[in-house]
Amino acid sequence: MQQNTVKIRVMKIEDYPDIYKLWISTPGMGLNNLDDSREGIEKFLRRNPDTCFVAEKEQNVIGTIICGHDGRRGYVYHTAVAEE
Repeated sequence: MQQNTVKIRVMKIEDYPDIYKLWISTPGMGLNNLDDSREGIEKFLRRNPDTCFVAEKEQNVIGTIICGHDGRRGYVYHTAVAEE
């Protein structure tokens, strides 16, 4: 794999420390203690197993998108990309 290649894959709860680190370093990112906790994200991923993604470069998480649906409408909750 080339160094500049970005890989997009489905998010796993094991990614939480990296995605949280990215979120708190992203200006303007609104987080709350309940929904954005590890437990909250784990619950969200169980309900929406195929709609949340991470972007990786050189095995580092450089982007995330948290999406879900209520059976009728789709929502984008968090999108973040590392500035560098």
